[in-house]
Amino acid sequence: MQGPIIVINPNSNDAVTQGLNDALVAYQLEGGPNIECVTNLKGPFGIENQIDSDSVIPQILNVITQRNDASSFVIACYSDPGIDACRSISHVPVYGILESGVLMALSRGDQFGVLAIGISSVKRHTKYMRKMGVLERCIGERPLNLTVEETVSGTQTFDKLLFTGGQLVDDGADVVILGCAGLAKHRLALEKSLNVPVIDPTQAAVGMALGNFLASSSRS
Repeated sequence: MQGPIIVINPNSNDAVTQGLNDALVAYQLEGGPNIECVTNLKGPFGIENQIDSDSVIPQILNVITQRNDASSFVIACYSDPGIDACRSISHVPVYGILESGVLMALSRGDQFGVLAIGISSVKRHTKYMRKMGVLERCIGERPLNLTVEETVSGTQTFDKLLFTGGQLVDDGADVVILGCAGLAKHRLALEKSLNVPVIDPTQAAVGMALGNFLASSSRS
């Protein structure tokens, strides 16, 4: 059997990593690759600005160089920090959750909206989506004005998701993307409440990695 899918949480918040584990239980298929979520213990507690995002790139690269057993890597931060550098050194596919989440959204609807944790994230994500050439399909990105810690443990997080997600739907979004890895546990309830597809980008990335694994296995 091929090696594991390594899901890298670039921040040092173990609660985020546990949330990733919980969101990916259904992807642990019998006979499939193990999905291993790892925490960057040297990273910031949350990635909330450009400096945070840039600071974790060396640690992500270090994981990729050390884990020669991996069948693929997923960068579980909705900025895809260092993805081009990671792909330049990796012998296996590297998936970013922003890129994967957007590609999944484009397959589910005509126009998507993004729920960002803070206003400082919006400009960073917009620049990336411009690079991807998908801004025409993005109805907008609205900030929740939360910290990464609050996305995991905040008691008002779902209420903010519902209110702000409803604004995106009113704006014309027929798909909503959760713009932070720490929001995964709210996906299903939010989807039922908004009555539009809600994309957890880490699930989208791991789904792509798993599909590649299965396609490769079928050739052997």
